[in-house]
Amino acid sequence: MNFDDAETPTDSHDPRWHVDHGRALVGTEPPGDPVPDGPWERACAVLRDYQFTAPNRLRGVFRPADPLLGRDMLLEGRFGPMRFHLGVRVTGLVDETVDGRRVWGWTYETLHGHLEEGRLTYEVVKDLTTGDVEFVIRAFSRPAHIPNPLFRFGFGLFGRAVQLEFYHRAGQRVRELVADAAAGRPLPLPQPLPGADGVTVAPQNAGRHWTDPFAVLVRHPGA
Repeated sequence: MNFDDAETPTDSHDPRWHVDHGRALVGTEPPGDPVPDGPWERACAVLRDYQFTAPNRLRGVFRPADPLLGRDMLLEGRFGPMRFHLGVRVTGLVDETVDGRRVWGWTYETLHGHLEEGRLTYEVVKDLTTGDVEFVIRAFSRPAHIPNPLFRFGFGLFGRAVQLEFYHRAGQRVRELVADAAAGRPLPLPQPLPGADGVTVAPQNAGRHWTDPFAVLVRHPGA
């Protein structure tokens, strides 16, 4: 990881970090335990297969055969002509019923070379009393040390706005994919990368774009 656990934020107003907590209603089902193939299970599948990112902004490359806990992922952030390669590792899972809520989700933390330092948790939460199903993001982050002054300036100028847009779009994507599944369309799946044994890319429609051969590839932009 590229940050010290001892420095993690103490509360939501810690001035050293951006501390975020967002939620979006993505479906409703009858109260009680999750319905088989209902909104909660479908939303969990969207999270598990990393289908909730906006493909024009971010895609993930990983081996789905690897256990989720401990899985390394290479994220490709897309911004204009730049392609930033950023490493993360899944460091936590939650699968529990607590305080009248059914919760499933996972956490990743940033690795050395990432543009940011921090931890991000994605969860699907069902209120067992009302039947409401929500997608929840909890995160703390701050810019990493970025040696290149141009990248450092650009991230300082645009990074926070892009981050908040990502949170907002993720909730929209989960809601749309859950609704599409209810209408009979299959949930998207990670797609195999040609020539890469067992390696997949997600979301499903985040394959190579015609501009990619001309893009500037930046591996490990952070220190």
